[in-house]
Amino acid sequence: MQFDRSGFDNDKLIDLYIQLVRPRMIEEKMLVLLRQGRVSKWFSGIGQEAIAVGATMALDSDEYIMPLHRNLGVFTTRKMPFDKLFMQWQGKKEGYSKARERSFHFGANEYHICGMISHLGPQLAIADGIALAHKLRKENKVSLAFSGDGGTSEGDFHEALNVAAVWGLPVIFIIENNGYGLSTPVNEQFVCKQLADRAVGYGMKGITIDGNNILEVYKTVSEAREYCIHEQKPILIECMTFRMRGHEEASGVKYVPKELFEEWGKKDPVANFEAYLLEKSILSQYLINDIRDGIQKEIEEGLAKGFAAAPVVADTAEEMQDVYAPANNHAVAPATGNKSDMKFINAISDGLRQSMEKHPNLVLMGQDIAEYGGAFKVTEGFVAQFGKERVRNTPLCESAIVGTALGLSIKGFKSMMEMQFADFVTVGFNQIINNLAKIYYRWGQNADVVIRMPTGGGVGAGPFHSQSNEAWFTHTPGLKVIYPSTPEDAKGLLIAAIEDPNPVMFFEHKALYRSITGSVPDDYYTIEIGKAKLVSEGSDISIITYGSGVHWALDYAAKHQDISFDILDLRTLLPLDYDAIRASVKRTGKVLLLHEDTLIGGIGGEIAAWISENCFELLDAPIVRCASLDTPVPFAIELEQNFLAKARLDESVRKLSAY
Repeated sequence: MQFDRSGFDNDKLIDLYIQLVRPRMIEEKMLVLLRQGRVSKWFSGIGQEAIAVGATMALDSDEYIMPLHRNLGVFTTRKMPFDKLFMQWQGKKEGYSKARERSFHFGANEYHICGMISHLGPQLAIADGIALAHKLRKENKVSLAFSGDGGTSEGDFHEALNVAAVWGLPVIFIIENNGYGLSTPVNEQFVCKQLADRAVGYGMKGITIDGNNILEVYKTVSEAREYCIHEQKPILIECMTFRMRGHEEASGVKYVPKELFEEWGKKDPVANFEAYLLEKSILSQYLINDIRDGIQKEIEEGLAKGFAAAPVVADTAEEMQDVYAPANNHAVAPATGNKSDMKFINAISDGLRQSMEKHPNLVLMGQDIAEYGGAFKVTEGFVAQFGKERVRNTPLCESAIVGTALGLSIKGFKSMMEMQFADFVTVGFNQIINNLAKIYYRWGQNADVVIRMPTGGGVGAGPFHSQSNEAWFTHTPGLKVIYPSTPEDAKGLLIAAIEDPNPVMFFEHKALYRSITGSVPDDYYTIEIGKAKLVSEGSDISIITYGSGVHWALDYAAKHQDISFDILDLRTLLPLDYDAIRASVKRTGKVLLLHEDTLIGGIGGEIAAWISENCFELLDAPIVRCASLDTPVPFAIELEQNFLAKARLDESVRKLSAY
């Protein structure tokens, strides 16, 4: 292995050595503890330390890194105390995630590290968001994201690199090509000669280097950092290396040819660099022993503290409290009593525009939302008022844009992403469910993101532009789910969603966009998230509903004035307003749960269960659910009308009335 020390003084070389040895010695100790049964699991990066250490040392300490399983060197180089790291790995309360996460699935903002999720690829887009924040603030900074060779097969890899290239983001993407994705060799992952060759397809620079040469890694990343800042472009660096242990220790290494271990053993990054420093008399054996003794002492002291830490004690109240970042849910009243009649869609546009005026750190992203104004023209005219930096057209890559939104949040921005249709959210599902929703609970980082979801049927748009999929997200702790039915609520709740520091799924029924008009305050105002609205007070039957169901219920009640309907508009589906639900049940004793979503798995089932468990003594009849058919949404209007819950509303009311 050839080392080029030009540009490195002796102190720097020694510092690089210390940072390189520390993760190796920690790993060696962890493997001993694993064999002794004193730790339960370990993902080894032995043989790959030069990449994590060299890359981290080449960055400023306040530049974010998105590491993976085998990047212990990132954490140690950022000077994270070993005792706290060990408590993290042991599932102790004093770790970085309150015992809620394992191994390296955590982040720490004070060290500018963003914790990974097991799905690997989604971390790359977070680097895009952080880099976008640097670009918007005109900071000379980069972000850096790691990927394994296996992770490059994921769609998130393609999406993140493409967005970074299209938007000119200063991101360093590092691929640790260690030859295997768990047990799958690289020849079963890709057929290009080098993974760095893929860079040209995104219009970016790609480099392949020796990932075991600490000086080459440091120099390459240092130069890449300068390139990204100066050119305002991303770069892809492929680091060739080898994993000397299994994917994790339980998986073993039987699938790896023995000659590979012999070949790569000669390329050991620690042994080679140590030999070089000895040869050049930069280090002596005495100094090496002194360095290792100091690290060993640090390790033993950390282990003593870690093993002495008390077992975690579950606190249900704290667990529930930490699902969401603290939010001020008090409603903000409009400054004046001035109101205007607005269509539903105009109220949304007005709320979005006023939020942009109030929050200069709010960025809008979505397909065709800039000059075109979006598929439904919600953002028409926004580019002229706020500029293209804040109103951003995106490539067709929902997952990457959700990840980018999270990256913006880490840097203190707010963001709104428009799904062109709620149906398209499936492509970004992983980011929403596993990154946005869980990140605050996992390590205290909030996701200040609103995802607007044009939803619902009744417009003859067929199976892929008409789904009601709100219930998918009500099952996910950490998200908030809002579904307004009137222009006034749409504006006030959208502004509240943008004010809220948590991730919000904001559903807007397409059929209401231009069919519903109402009086809306002209000024900036909010409506409290999690509060239902009593639309009509009655004594015979409670219709508990939301979205289009509110208008179906009102129309039906107007035609059947012999029945006294209590109509409750939930408005927020997560969290639910259980007090309002109970009050409605108490007023009538008969409950009809109405929603456009399909029956099985719809939110009506959850509400019915809660009422049965908590309001049984108030019921005078079984709860009735009225929902759409358990089929995809058909295209033909005749079929769609039959599909919708509205077609069975009269039957459901009669059934309940007759009981």
